[in-house]
Amino acid sequence: MKILCVIPARYSSTRLPGKPLADIAGKPMIQRVYERAQLATKPTEVLVATDHEAVLKVVESFNGHVMMTSPDHPTGTDRLAEVARKYTDIDVIINVQGDEPLIEPSIIDELAEAFTADNELNMATIMTPIQEEEKNNPNNVKVVTDLNGYALYFSRSLLPYPRNDSNVPVYKHIGIYAYRRDFLLKYAAMQPTPLESTESLEQLRALENGYKIKVLKTTFSFVGVDTQEDLVRVNEIYKKLEVKN
Repeated sequence: MKILCVIPARYSSTRLPGKPLADIAGKPMIQRVYERAQLATKPTEVLVATDHEAVLKVVESFNGHVMMTSPDHPTGTDRLAEVARKYTDIDVIINVQGDEPLIEPSIIDELAEAFTADNELNMATIMTPIQEEEKNNPNNVKVVTDLNGYALYFSRSLLPYPRNDSNVPVYKHIGIYAYRRDFLLKYAAMQPTPLESTESLEQLRALENGYKIKVLKTTFSFVGVDTQEDLVRVNEIYKKLEVKN
C-alpha cells in the first residue's frame, strides 16, 4: 500500500499571518511539522502543499518535498484533492495540519495501519482525552463516537453535555485525517452541508452525506498553533525538549 503524508500550508491566517514560517526554537513551523512527519515509518513520502512562494522556498531550503497548489482553494480538503489528482498511484493520503509542530509520528503510522486492516475504510481521524480547561474553548473540537469507534458528531460546543453525571469521557478531536484516495476526491467534490457551515467543521460534510469516519483513540496530548499564545507555548515546549536532548 502506497501512503502519502501531505502537510497543507496556507500562508494567510487571520490570527497569525504567515503562520507556516513562524519561528519555533530557531526553525520555521513548517519545517518542524515536516521533520516530525518524516519520523513516521509507513508513508512512502512526506509532501508540503502550499499556496505561497515564500513557503515553497523555505521547504526547498531544507530539502523537503513541496508542491505549489492553487491559492483559490476554499478549504484544506480542496488543496489535498489537488495533490490527490496528481498522485494517481497513491492508495491512502494522510493529512497532517501545518500548524501541528508537536504531532506524534506513531499516530501517522496508526492511521496508516487502520487502512491496511480494513479494506472498506474510507476516512479516519484521531481523538484524545480533553483537558478540563479546554472543554469550553470553541477552538478545541469535541467528538463523540458509537460503540464501534465511528464518529457520531463533531462540535465546537461541549460534547456530550453532562446533564447526568455518568462519567462519560469528553474527547478532543485532533485534526489529522487519513483518506483512501478515491474517497477523498469524491468527498472534495461534495457540496458544503448545513452542519458543516454552522460549526465550520469540514468533516461534518462526510457525516451529513452518510459516510463513516473511524476515530482512533490516543493518549498523546497535542498543542496546535492557532494563536500567538499557542506559538509561545510551543516554543517553550521545544526549548525544553532540546535541553533534554
